Amino acid sequence: MTVNVNPYLTFDGNCREAMEFYKSVLGGELTVNTFGEFGGDAAVADKVMHAMLLGGKGTLMASDTAPGMPFNPGNTMTISVSGADGDGLEEVWSKVSADGQVFVPFEKQMWGDTFGQCVDKFGVPWMVNVTQES
Repeated sequence: MTVNVNPYLTFDGNCREAMEFYKSVLGGELTVNTFGEFGGDAAVADKVMHAMLLGGKGTLMASDTAPGMPFNPGNTMTISVSGADGDGLEEVWSKVSADGQVFVPFEKQMWGDTFGQCVDKFGVPWMVNVTQES
């Protein structure tokens, strides 16, 4: 069996909105399960217990903060998307950087690739790298 490492994001009540946005960026199939589907307390019944975006450009998982758990946003995780010219990463960059904060403009870098770094409108850090064939 292959071992997979997948980014898992936690949100403070807007997981569904964020994952639908990421689906529009990355493509793939999105499945969303709420706390209510598994008998969760009515106060959080519509909150996301687990979401998975599969296919497209990889796998991304997320949830809303579970009841009783603190929400502590931070900068300890970044989503990195990389590929070759022609893989559609220019569009990925355009979408994730829109309404966010760009830290490194999406342009040719000293190592020869096109690269950009930003934080999207949900506060999630992204790095997009387009490898330049020599």
